[in-house]
Amino acid sequence: MLPQRMKKAVTDNPKKLANLIDLVNLPSSLRDFVGQSQISRLGCFMRVWSYIKTNNLQDPNNKNVVNCDEKLKGILLGKPRVELAELPALIKLHFPKEPK
Repeated sequence: MLPQRMKKAVTDNPKKLANLIDLVNLPSSLRDFVGQSQISRLGCFMRVWSYIKTNNLQDPNNKNVVNCDEKLKGILLGKPRVELAELPALIKLHFPKEPK
């Protein structure tokens, strides 16, 4: 069951949802991190989030900040610390833009 906001966004622009769930070929850096050659943008974000939680990379004093280890730095532009709000945008950079 989707929240009302999401239902409206999907019905107004179904391409937004398609961009999140379509499988795409990954570049080598992201492919090594995820362990698959194809994945959706949403699936990739879920894998990154799972890695962050599994390895306790959230800052204990500020849960909105992720302290990147070397593996995570490889896909997040080498940043040592990343805010959670930045994660989707940084992951999106690895996915090719669709031609219009």
